[in-house]
Amino acid sequence: MSETMNNIDVKALGKVAVLMGGSSAEREVSLMSGKGVLAALQSKGVDAHAFDPSQQDLGELRKQGFARCFIALHGRHGEDGTVQGALELLGIPYTGPGVMASSIAMDKIMTKRIWRFEGLSTPEWRMAASEQDTRDALAALGAPMIVKPAREGSTLGLSKISTPEECAQAYAQASRYDPEVLCEQFIEGVETTCAVLGQGRSAKALPVIRIVAPDGNYDYQNKYFTDTTQYFCPSELPDEMDAAIRDLAEKAFRTLGCRGWSRADVMVRASDQQLFLLEINTSPGMTSHSLVPMAARATGMSYEDLCLHLVAHASSDAAQGAEL
Repeated sequence: MSETMNNIDVKALGKVAVLMGGSSAEREVSLMSGKGVLAALQSKGVDAHAFDPSQQDLGELRKQGFARCFIALHGRHGEDGTVQGALELLGIPYTGPGVMASSIAMDKIMTKRIWRFEGLSTPEWRMAASEQDTRDALAALGAPMIVKPAREGSTLGLSKISTPEECAQAYAQASRYDPEVLCEQFIEGVETTCAVLGQGRSAKALPVIRIVAPDGNYDYQNKYFTDTTQYFCPSELPDEMDAAIRDLAEKAFRTLGCRGWSRADVMVRASDQQLFLLEINTSPGMTSHSLVPMAARATGMSYEDLCLHLVAHASSDAAQGAEL
């Protein structure tokens, strides 16, 4: 990998904007990701600069001469296809999946529909637009059940409930972030995540990470701001299981038409070892607690080299079309 990195002409990358901050509920995490990416790219000699779309109009990217963008935005208007579409119109290549894949992956319900159609395993679910819908979902799916916004990330607005009395608060909490609420069958077992780099058939999974959170609660706080969550990479799972998770992550990536990078969350059910896809993140975190850099390190790729690799492979839907 180091030889590949040495072949990247840093000057040819041009002026790079690291998009960070934004206006979503994940602004705080995005700023942490962006600052890390910015420092990493600058350490490699890249002409990289911070750019906060909530502070400057995206049209300034062209006016200021940016040649490509590293998207370190998370959540709404960052990984839902909107900023990707704006960059397409500006003619500026960017990291991560394109407009359609980003938009679909942000919508957990649409993602699950496509995965189910393609025969990929994902927990049973129901949509909820009211407290009563949430109660009906609990009756249908059984307890415990996960309630979360359909189009939000970082476990924001997520609840795990077991009784009808908890439905009102869970629905209210999730619907603060999105009018569409996803009620999902809870899978008891081992939590894993697996990043994928590349495009199409050449896309390859990085090592699987097994996550052990306090009391099994891998929430927003435990993801980003505590050191009590344990991460195992290599996963220490049986080789066949580890390989199956990587294969499923690659299929999930390709099925949605992702490119560049993404990270799939996969549960291993304790009762029968069956795998279940939960969701896929098309603009993964790049903070000190983030998982893609952790998996990359296990292959010998540093944080700095990962950032350089991603920005060097920035692309656009227009460019992809030109190659067909």
